[in-house]
Amino acid sequence: MTLTTRCPSCTTAFRVQPSQLSARGGKVRCGKCAGVFDGVAGLVEEQPGAELAKAEPSPQLALFEAARRPAPALPAANEEVIPEFLEEDPPPRRLLWGFGALLALAALALQATLVYRTEIVVLLPETREPLAAACGWLGCELRLPRRPELMAIESSDLQADTRRKNVILLNAVIRNRAPFAQEFPALELTLTDERDQAVMRRVLAPQDYLPAATAARAAQGLAAGAESVLRVSFDNSRIRAVGYRLYLFFP
Repeated sequence: MTLTTRCPSCTTAFRVQPSQLSARGGKVRCGKCAGVFDGVAGLVEEQPGAELAKAEPSPQLALFEAARRPAPALPAANEEVIPEFLEEDPPPRRLLWGFGALLALAALALQATLVYRTEIVVLLPETREPLAAACGWLGCELRLPRRPELMAIESSDLQADTRRKNVILLNAVIRNRAPFAQEFPALELTLTDERDQAVMRRVLAPQDYLPAATAARAAQGLAAGAESVLRVSFDNSRIRAVGYRLYLFFP
């Protein structure tokens, strides 16, 4: 069954098949002015020997002139052949949107990598060198994990130094309970009097309490499951302290 539709832009009429109209939801491209219009809405009643024979140039020939060229390879079974004049041009905006989406996805992945770089190194130690190089280029810092809930003070005591007058000694053992290396924590020491009131408070950075041999390796952190023994002395000549409080934290 052959139908006749008319282009609303140039009023050119031409014949189409119902299957051609249904292939693109009724959208067709005029072979004369190249305008795309609704072929179903443009259907007209065909009158024998009328306008189609007088149309110049013949839209029928112009539309199907491609048929004179060598026939393309046959499509696979059940695949519908779409005439060239029914095909729509691929919208370039889709390509731009797709490219923009890929760029946004890459930027998001890079940002997430930088934010969680410490956790990534813990899970994948082999990524330390490339992430350290990237941080050097971007101006960020790749540090060891700092999980105070996985760090503990195993033991501690405060006693007078028997060899030096008015000097007290703090002894403590710090253990890393995490299955990965961590930074050495900071320690806050508070000396108290008989009423448990604070008479002195001091924050000790790792370089303040680590032995010289250990301080040189402080950047490597405290290994998984390892412990560190510290011994720090204080001048007790200006205060009278009988007790203390000690806890660790990461600044």
